[in-house]
Amino acid sequence: MEGERLNIQYPPTIQDDARDPGTVPILRRYFAVLIPAHLLWEFAHMPLYQLWYEDTWQQIAFAGLHCTGGDVLIAGSVLLAALVSVGRGWPRDPAAWRRVAMLTVILGLGYTIFSEWMNTELREAWAYAPAMPVLPLIGTGLTPFLQWIVIPVAALWWAGRARNPDSLDER
Repeated sequence: MEGERLNIQYPPTIQDDARDPGTVPILRRYFAVLIPAHLLWEFAHMPLYQLWYEDTWQQIAFAGLHCTGGDVLIAGSVLLAALVSVGRGWPRDPAAWRRVAMLTVILGLGYTIFSEWMNTELREAWAYAPAMPVLPLIGTGLTPFLQWIVIPVAALWWAGRARNPDSLDER
């Protein structure tokens, strides 16, 4: 064995995944869909909140932009949490992609349920208009709940199209 080099293969780490040249284009595509989608959603469901009927158009515009900024921060945070906790092999490994996508949606929904409850019930920072459908048992408005399913799934689907075609799960 003298003079021979050992060829040890180490498992990939999260740092290796972050250095993957495909990661940045995928994240760009994710946020390129996510940001305008949240902006459109926020303004589209404004009539389901009381502020639509009580506030000035300037306050409504500010609320829509403010909420969109919060949505982007939440989306980035839950994606990062999913990547750190279950993302080994992401973005190339289809199983890791699915784990990250599922956890991203679950964490986003969990935060939304908590935030809507805290801001409508405890802080009374905003209120639903009578037209807002509310989910039984949890009391969360239907449109914010759907927002955190539809938008992350659409953004991840679009971002996933940039992955290496050799690594795509064709099932």
